[in-house]
Amino acid sequence: MKIKDLDKYTNAEKILLAEELWESVSKEKLELSDTMKQELDRRISLVEEDKTEFYTWEDVKNALKKNRNA
Repeated sequence: MKIKDLDKYTNAEKILLAEELWESVSKEKLELSDTMKQELDRRISLVEEDKTEFYTWEDVKNALKKNRNA
């Protein structure tokens, strides 16, 4: 989908439009499949049991750069 004449709007107007769009989506009930719920539960359990690692965005970018140059 392409919004016609988007360039004619100021950045502030575009931000307001984006906010209105997001609010309209967030008000709807977004349903998760059982598979998605199970995966989220599994991931939450891993975090609660301290069985996972977290990475900063900088760590991820550096790892990707390193792999790309390897």
